Amino acid sequence: MIEYKDGSVLAQLGRPDMRVPIQYALDYPVRHAAPWERLDLRGKSLTFLEPEWDRFPALQIAYVAGKRGGTLPAAMNAANEIAVDAFLKERISFPKILDTVIQVSEEHTIVDHPDLAEILRADDWARQRAFELTAQ
Repeated sequence: MIEYKDGSVLAQLGRPDMRVPIQYALDYPVRHAAPWERLDLRGKSLTFLEPEWDRFPALQIAYVAGKRGGTLPAAMNAANEIAVDAFLKERISFPKILDTVIQVSEEHTIVDHPDLAEILRADDWARQRAFELTAQ
């Protein structure tokens, strides 16, 4: 869900499957039929709670990156992908994922109002730095 400056909120809802938002991103503005099961909210309700920041510290980092903007969200995401991969390959412990993302985010030199090339450079830099931190 995204809240705009005017207070309106836009939500992309679907089953817990990344194929839906990926298809949306790739096909926009065209909508193609999808072969997977649909989200059925009939008879159900949605409940929204305040995030448990203490239990999910990475969520706070993501919020900060999103609010700060520029190239920070791309760098944070790239670092997370590399750190998770290192964890899955048993090169680092689970807590080291968060440590790596924090360190890369703090070391990243943010470019405000980046173009695509600057975003890709930030992504490349963050992946390399995260790899260095998780290869030890």
